[in-house]
Amino acid sequence: MEFYKNIIRPLLFKLPAETAHTFATSAFRNASIWKLWNTINHVTDERLKLSIAGINLNNPIGLAAGFDKDCLFISGIRSLGFGYIVGGTVTLNPRPGNKHPRLFRNTKDKALVNALGFPNVGAKEVARNIQRNPSNPSIISISGLTVGEFVECAKLIDPLVEGLELNISSPNTAGLRIFHKIASFRDLIQNINQTRKKPLFIKLPPYYDSESQHLCFQIIKTSLEEGVDGFSVANTIPVKDTRLGVGSGGVSGKPLFETMVRMVQEIRREIGQKLVINGCGGIFTGDDAIKTFLAGADTVQLYTGLVYEGPSIPSKINQGLLDYLNEQGLEKISLIKE
Repeated sequence: MEFYKNIIRPLLFKLPAETAHTFATSAFRNASIWKLWNTINHVTDERLKLSIAGINLNNPIGLAAGFDKDCLFISGIRSLGFGYIVGGTVTLNPRPGNKHPRLFRNTKDKALVNALGFPNVGAKEVARNIQRNPSNPSIISISGLTVGEFVECAKLIDPLVEGLELNISSPNTAGLRIFHKIASFRDLIQNINQTRKKPLFIKLPPYYDSESQHLCFQIIKTSLEEGVDGFSVANTIPVKDTRLGVGSGGVSGKPLFETMVRMVQEIRREIGQKLVINGCGGIFTGDDAIKTFLAGADTVQLYTGLVYEGPSIPSKINQGLLDYLNEQGLEKISLIKE
């Protein structure tokens, strides 16, 4: 019997989605319990290890931004067996986010619909949370409405973590689209490059027509010119939904998977093998991860999969990857995409 799916998830899903999220994240407050979980459930193998932009990982499964917005529960979450965690998204100043309701489940589609709008305690408090946390997150997602906000946020966070992920693509925050203008985006990257010491990843918007694809590839081209280290592909799919307090938001989960895999394949073809691609969208199983690696990704990130599949998901995916390596006679995870 799967305890989470049969017992815990039905109870959580009786609660409003954001209430359930708050309850679930707070369960990671006691890191020692999850360290015990780790000893029982964690899947480790030298063949799963890899390095992305100089960041050494025990495995290629990442927790996407949005789960631990204020970096309060990193130690407990890491014990689930993730290779890395993306904390945040963090902004320079505290934000309450958008008005409620702002998070729903579409259980039939194994999806979430959110219009959260980056609720977080602000970069200074998040920096203190990271310093108090004995297990630093690998990467922090940051955002802002001006170049200055991004830069000041990066200055506070960069010294404490292993990498930065710039979120310029959330459909839920008014004002972010300014950075879809290439001149503004270039200015942003150039200013962050003046002070950053850590690898820089760009979270790309999904594309679904020729216009949005052209925009995405212009962002990629500029990123290559300005020395970015990689991309997280991709953010949520914009959607209108009258259940949301602001009337629109973004869909994550299974509906994004095929779009994400196609994007990874096309972007890898465009950029070659030099830069990192983190595939993000609809990862639920080892087979999902393998398809994403075969398309050209170096790692995968998940969030909605954790909500639906429970805390054993990183271990199950890693075991699926090891089974595939054994079947194919491959000596390391990075060979899947070659």
